[in-house]
Amino acid sequence: QVQLVESGGGLVQTGGSLRLSCAASGRTFSSYAMGWFRQAPGKEREFVAAISWSGGSTNYADSVKGRFTISRDNAKNTVYLQMNSLKPEDTAVYYCAAARSGRSWADLIQGVRYDYWGQGTQVTVSA
Repeated sequence: QVQLVESGGGLVQTGGSLRLSCAASGRTFSSYAMGWFRQAPGKEREFVAAISWSGGSTNYADSVKGRFTISRDNAKNTVYLQMNSLKPEDTAVYYCAAARSGRSWADLIQGVRYDYWGQGTQVTVSA
């Protein structure tokens, strides 16, 4: 079992930056692939980014490519999402998720087969 707690959300102006953190419990964090998702009001949850257990592979949604960077520190049991050049359409609740070892990377970058979810952190980008 993994518990995930997101932090770092807030209100920022267009063009600004935020860094989200997701702290994971447990001693097996380094074996989990991790992902970030978001859900805007009235919309379905969408995949944002994923990172493999080692950090050697990453993948991004087209809408954030070149602006967002996912990274992880396995020694700190934490995954990050650095968000730059923020736009009003980035406004959403952001969730981190963990996938157990053995999940297909092809599935994970499609946003499926994640096993554990955090409670989310609100990001609001003002125009």
